[in-house]
Amino acid sequence: MGKFEKEAKSLLDAIGGKENITAVSHCATRLRFVLADGKKADVKAIEAIPTVKGTFTNAGQFQVIIGNDVPIFYNDFTAVSGIEGVSKEAAKAAAKSNQNPIQRVMTMLAEIFTPIIPAIIVGGLILGFRNILEGVQIQALGQKMVDGVAQFAKDGEPIYNTIVDVSKFWSGVNSFLWLPGEAIFHFLPVGIVWSVTRKMGTSQILGIVLGICLVSPQLLNAYAVASTPAAEIAKNWTWDFGFFTINRIGYQAQVIPALLSGLSLSYLEIFWRKRIPEVISMIFVPFLSLIPALILAHTVLGPIGWTLGQWLSTIVLAGLTGPVKWLFGAVFGALYAPFVITGLHHMTNAIDTQLVADTGGTGLWPMIALSNIAQGSAVFAYYWMNRRNEREAQISLPATISAYLGVTEPALFGVNVKYIYPFVAGMIGSGLAGFLSVTFNVTANAIGVGGLPGILSIQAKYMFPFFITMLVAIIVPFTLTIVFRRLGLFTKTEDETVKAPQVEAIVEAKEAAQLADLIEVASPLAGQVKELSQATDPVFAQGVMGQGVVIEPSEGELVAPVSGVVSVLFPTKHAVGIVSDQGVEMLMHIGMDTVQLDGKGFTAHVAQGDKVTVGQKLISFDMDVIKEAGYVTETPVIITNQDLYQADALGQLPRVVKAGDQLMTATKI
Repeated sequence: MGKFEKEAKSLLDAIGGKENITAVSHCATRLRFVLADGKKADVKAIEAIPTVKGTFTNAGQFQVIIGNDVPIFYNDFTAVSGIEGVSKEAAKAAAKSNQNPIQRVMTMLAEIFTPIIPAIIVGGLILGFRNILEGVQIQALGQKMVDGVAQFAKDGEPIYNTIVDVSKFWSGVNSFLWLPGEAIFHFLPVGIVWSVTRKMGTSQILGIVLGICLVSPQLLNAYAVASTPAAEIAKNWTWDFGFFTINRIGYQAQVIPALLSGLSLSYLEIFWRKRIPEVISMIFVPFLSLIPALILAHTVLGPIGWTLGQWLSTIVLAGLTGPVKWLFGAVFGALYAPFVITGLHHMTNAIDTQLVADTGGTGLWPMIALSNIAQGSAVFAYYWMNRRNEREAQISLPATISAYLGVTEPALFGVNVKYIYPFVAGMIGSGLAGFLSVTFNVTANAIGVGGLPGILSIQAKYMFPFFITMLVAIIVPFTLTIVFRRLGLFTKTEDETVKAPQVEAIVEAKEAAQLADLIEVASPLAGQVKELSQATDPVFAQGVMGQGVVIEPSEGELVAPVSGVVSVLFPTKHAVGIVSDQGVEMLMHIGMDTVQLDGKGFTAHVAQGDKVTVGQKLISFDMDVIKEAGYVTETPVIITNQDLYQADALGQLPRVVKAGDQLMTATKI
């Protein structure tokens, strides 16, 4: 028997059976299903499986989070289901049938940019480090001198030395780091075109060659285009074909031209593969794909892509710097997490990169990092409130760490979106943080690690303002998550971990209980006490619910037998439970089958979660109403946590008692 065979069978049943599974694969932490009918998956039943840490649907796939044991679970699942697994690429291809056109575009962008993001992050960190070395003036290093003359800024303020001004070693480090830092961004189109061909399943080497043709030193560098007169470009930077010319302009750091060029290359290769015989395809397919793609890149796609990229960055820059930039920051900050859910967030990679190319930095990425931090803080609050719940802690704590390091999917799909109120708290916190970030003009050198380490990618002069916004993104969502839960705001009714304020009071009462060896229990009623075995209802008579006594009341007033907290008050007011200060849990059920009266004849004087003392009035009931309806009034008084306390009746039974008389004792086992 496999380690997870039982859980695998449960998952197969809950997901709708074998016939509902179109494809299944797995990645590092989760199973990925393509389902024929997503509505057949019983999410609640699936998430109740001990091994499952959460579920979510994304890019047409129903994903079940397992954790590090996913390869073992996957093997057991394929064994019990008889379904042969497929590769992740095959599963993605099958999932496309469940996607609309926008989702397909977003999925494609995600798969193109994901492989190159590590390089962009490294480049951002290098730029940030170099910025500190050569851009931060440090007063302690003294005033900058040139040929013995002290330097002053235009406003008369002294100019102080930077680290590279006073240290040969760090000056050398700064110069050396220029090599990888500039290479990553100047040659970014090479990586983009390569990634496009990788995604499309075409020749990656051709993608690399085309990318190089976009950034060759034989072209006018894209960074120099704006400062080069049109006449000079026409004279020195063109290919002259006699009756027409083509500008020899490079596309260093440009995203959209590289993206369009790569797609043209891939589609041309796919086109020719289908039409050229295989025996000569090695000769003609690469030639007929690369050369037309290169011509298109420098005549049509490059200029169009450049223009589109500049329009895009101009629009976003206007939002970041315009008169209502505070509104842009608040809205983008709040909505970035929903973008992640829909997959639209992948578009921001292109926008960030374009902003860096056009303006030397991006104000968009800091808000993305803050959104990740905010959602991480929300799930951290959820963990804090459920830290004694082993299952919830196993899901929420790793999700917190992941979000703080820039990967929010486990937090979003495992907790925040699932329970709503942490998600809303995170959105509010990130919206406020985004508002402050744009107000402070916080700018990053490039895309970085999208969480707490993100501060390393922020331009040096904005690091302190960004630190302030980070505190907002941590404190506000954490606080709001706790507040929303306590007030019951934005909480889903099926969320079993959400406790109403009165339930929180009960939990606190149980945690604060000081267990005693012997507790005296007063009679909650006046009447005749009998052995519990004489109760009319066999469930009570057999002690299934707990041990105690049954009272035939002579008066219609129930009082508290112990001091504690009201743990249960049925809506029909015919039964009430109490957790005593010593941890004794009691239940008093007035009459048998009196739930059928739907509260008629009963009046409650307390509410669930109320603190009560011995003898305090709990419920008044009309004995005549109960009897006229054909029900008995006998009331079991039992101790339900019989694993901790043993109930012993006092005196000879049956006997007559008054309310408040000593009824029985609870002895700690």
